[in-house]
Amino acid sequence: MKSYLALLIAVILTSCASETKIPKLEKGTYRAALQIQDQKELPFIFEVINENELHVFNAEEVIKVHEITYKNDSVKIQMPFFEGYLVAKIKENKLEGEFVKSSLDRIVPFTAEKNTNRFANTSKSVFNISGNWETVFSPNSEEDKYIAKGIFKQEGDKVTGTFRTTTGDYRFLEGNINNDILQLSTFDGAHAFLFTAKVTDSTMNGHFYSGNHWKEPFTAKLNNSYELPDAESLTYLKEGYETISFSFPDKNDTMVSLKDNRFKDKVTVVQIMGSWCPNCLDESKYYSEYYAKNKSKGIEFVALAFEVAKTKEEAFEYLNRLEEQTNITYPILLAQFGSSNKISAQEKLPMLNHVLSYPTTIILDKKGKVRKIHTGFNGPATGKLYTDFTKSFDSFLNELVNE
Repeated sequence: MKSYLALLIAVILTSCASETKIPKLEKGTYRAALQIQDQKELPFIFEVINENELHVFNAEEVIKVHEITYKNDSVKIQMPFFEGYLVAKIKENKLEGEFVKSSLDRIVPFTAEKNTNRFANTSKSVFNISGNWETVFSPNSEEDKYIAKGIFKQEGDKVTGTFRTTTGDYRFLEGNINNDILQLSTFDGAHAFLFTAKVTDSTMNGHFYSGNHWKEPFTAKLNNSYELPDAESLTYLKEGYETISFSFPDKNDTMVSLKDNRFKDKVTVVQIMGSWCPNCLDESKYYSEYYAKNKSKGIEFVALAFEVAKTKEEAFEYLNRLEEQTNITYPILLAQFGSSNKISAQEKLPMLNHVLSYPTTIILDKKGKVRKIHTGFNGPATGKLYTDFTKSFDSFLNELVNE
């Protein structure tokens, strides 16, 4: 009787365990697709390494994701650095769910299934768009119009590159040309971008989509000598000012200003940024590494964060996460929360003509005088421009250290 009872309990436990088994992501390469305007898909590729790790691919960029949780028949994939996450039901190796950015109340439907093709290749490319492209977004609107520089490399039908603007770049774009139609996309937890255009050997006419909330036209013409305005001429001090001043709280709610001893007689780099901003992430990674290697020279950094998070507590939660994941050891101060509005940002730094871009870098010499203001950031996706910036930045700071 006892042996029969033990066997019965074992069968019941085995049955319950089988019934309550939580489905997990299976290894393999998946094609995800966000459902956006005009019945278009915004695709990206990711590879499941194991049930607790996956990699998202955008051209040369590999984003390693480790924050993966399961509940019942669903999975939540929290992207690193940013607040955006994917949540979906797992159905026979397929995912059906949403991409969510809570602070902006944005939800985009998405699906994913095993596939290695970002965009379908139905016909070969008629043109090769390698080179630099003089670009205008929203060309028919004086209010919304802005300029950019397309930088592209094409091998066969595959295209990689980015668009640079006066305030930064659109990071790592990847796609192809089908006949005469260009398709490029990127996804990183903050950006969800799709570019489509009809191309010739010297022109582009198309649309830029950001998630399912934004769409604008753009035009471009091949111009390998085209350059954007100097990034160091766009933001400047108003007449009568030689320095900047501020006092904002750090994560311990301690007020920090440039009058503090840690900045005295130091070359100081002030970074205007936000944890939600991909160009700021690229810059923060570089600055974090640079500070670790060079702080002993008498160089200090401080970040002023303008956060879209709705509460102070939530803002610091995102900033602490960024700090941990990028190994930032310089102070990050909360300058604003609830909005990234640039007019409000400029009001907190009234000595500037404007805050045009996140990020913006202000460099002060050992006497506290502003010596340079750099608008935007050319990240790794811009290739040579990124390496040129890092060399110039290092050279300039060393000049100030040696004064």
